[in-house]
Amino acid sequence: MPLKIETREVAHVIVLDVKGRIVLGDEIGVLRDAVRGLVADGKKKIILNLADVDYIDSSGVGELVGCFTTVRNAGGELKLLKLSQKVQDVLYVTKLYTVFDIREDEFTAVKSFDYFFAK
Repeated sequence: MPLKIETREVAHVIVLDVKGRIVLGDEIGVLRDAVRGLVADGKKKIILNLADVDYIDSSGVGELVGCFTTVRNAGGELKLLKLSQKVQDVLYVTKLYTVFDIREDEFTAVKSFDYFFAK
């Protein structure tokens, strides 16, 4: 199943709804291009909604870290939303849950970019 990404904007935050598998091949290229395109357009508040990601391999995990680094180096923030059980398990095994800001609902994820709300 090819990776599909739908982009929408909620209160000046870009939400990428990711569907499919994040695996080595064209799939990670689709994710990389989507995030880099947003950064190139000056979008620095990005949420990856991973609720419909049913599988992620080690290359996919590496791409998540690469996306995180790309956004961070541009002065932005990338957060993860609604991890599927498979993605959550992989992030816990790799201890990457300590690196990413992971949220369970979209409202708090979007509001977490507002520093007054976050404090």
